[in-house]
Amino acid sequence: MSSTATPPKASEARRVPDLLNAPLVGPFLRWRHARTVLQGTCLGLAVLILLDGLFGPQLAPRNLAGTIPWVHWRGFVVLALLVAGNLFCMACPFMLPRRVAKRFGPARLAWPAPLRSKWLAVALLLVFFWAYEAFDLWTSPWLTAWVALTYFLLAFVIDGFFKGAAFCKHVCPIGQFHFVNGMISPTEVRVRDPGVCDSCETLDCIRGRYVPAKAQSSEAPFSSSESGPLRFEASSGEVRLPAALSIGDADASTSSPGRARPPDAASGRAMGREGLVQGGCELALFQPRKEGNGDCTFCMECIHACPHDNVGILLRSPLRELTRDPVRSGIGRLSHRLDWAALALLLTFGAFVNAFGMVEPVFAIQAWMAERTGIRSDALVLGLFFLILMVGIPALLTAAAGWASRSLSGGEASVRETVGRYAWSLVPLGFGMWTAHYLYHLLIGGWTIVPVIQEYLRDLGLPTGGDPRWGAGAMVPESWLLPLNLLFLQVGLLLSLIAGMRIAQREEESRRHALRAFLPWAILATLLSLAGIWLLTQPMEMRGTFQAI
Repeated sequence: MSSTATPPKASEARRVPDLLNAPLVGPFLRWRHARTVLQGTCLGLAVLILLDGLFGPQLAPRNLAGTIPWVHWRGFVVLALLVAGNLFCMACPFMLPRRVAKRFGPARLAWPAPLRSKWLAVALLLVFFWAYEAFDLWTSPWLTAWVALTYFLLAFVIDGFFKGAAFCKHVCPIGQFHFVNGMISPTEVRVRDPGVCDSCETLDCIRGRYVPAKAQSSEAPFSSSESGPLRFEASSGEVRLPAALSIGDADASTSSPGRARPPDAASGRAMGREGLVQGGCELALFQPRKEGNGDCTFCMECIHACPHDNVGILLRSPLRELTRDPVRSGIGRLSHRLDWAALALLLTFGAFVNAFGMVEPVFAIQAWMAERTGIRSDALVLGLFFLILMVGIPALLTAAAGWASRSLSGGEASVRETVGRYAWSLVPLGFGMWTAHYLYHLLIGGWTIVPVIQEYLRDLGLPTGGDPRWGAGAMVPESWLLPLNLLFLQVGLLLSLIAGMRIAQREEESRRHALRAFLPWAILATLLSLAGIWLLTQPMEMRGTFQAI
């Protein structure tokens, strides 16, 4: 597809730290089938987990569904986010059935306007955290398998009927975890040279690349100037394409003005999917205006679609995304999105509540609540417990911090606006707690996968290499666990303090005012860190392993 844009010089591209230029990894990621291979591998593993969960032994430490999701997968997720980025969305097994749904389903409905936010995802995450404890999902391979099957079904149905990546963007609780915590990952999918995008006329990164129809192959290439300029809505971050560019899946993610019409002969493109060679961004993130990892699944569609090789997986400062507040494609300004702030706070406080659910004092508190309220259902008591700790207390604490920050600095912003700005400073601390918690389980029970696989092979009548070694478990000495966990937590605190101060300097007119505005959030982060230290020093339930500490 031709364009007047000039690709960046090779010398300039080499100066950009880019995973696509890394040995071995780079060539694999550039391969257009790399994601399909990763997804296919994960899908095969998911099938084995489902079969073992539904039909295998229902003792969790002896079942793939009782170990891999709750011990290994969660640990590797935080490691991937910590060192590379959103690799697990890239390899998500739920997306292969969804591709089938896109190909054979109608996929023409627009996602309902009232649900075009993160509020549904916030509610689903809260339900998931509650269900995980209420039904002891880690103890039930059968229930774990059904949770996974529900995921497959939802992805298939939602994306089979609705345009774009509605499931990933608005529904998937796991994806939201990656979107928020991926904001401090060291990599980001973004353009290498913005100047190349300024002169691009085809916008393939968002609308996909089409080939000329056979009957029109001699026609002149399409120019966006023929049907009006691209429009970027600063308030919402939405890209509005010229009507002639509104073809096929592009309408799924870009609110085109008016009704989409077929391309005319001058455009030289086939309609719909017939001429689609490479899809564009699944989540409507227009690369020249994309900022950070929010809503980015690392699908690499934009990388493969760009005809100028101008999109890469670039290294960056982990705090860059949290401390800047530009208009982001597909999102708008984070400081203006209360739903995004609520999602970030839920995941931050959820890190501590999720760990709290594994220590002994939580049972005494729940018993006290049942006695005081007269509620006999353990599930309802737990639901009330989660509403208080994950909604009520975070709302009170952040509102108090926002009010104190506003009062001390003499700012004119409302408490709601102040919370929307500073909530992002707590994300590194929350991620530090998630990392400490999930790596604790991985490091103390990572080798349990060996005897589980041995027994799985034995049940299939295949060679196992000997009797299952059920004593296998810890990947590091026990004495390393607490220091490592505290290190992750304290690094998270340090990054949160730095992020909070940078946000204050961005928002306030002087260093003095910035220090005053930052102080309440520093106190809140420190208090959360102290709570995390207490949690990490408590004996925790062992999940997915026979060992106990």
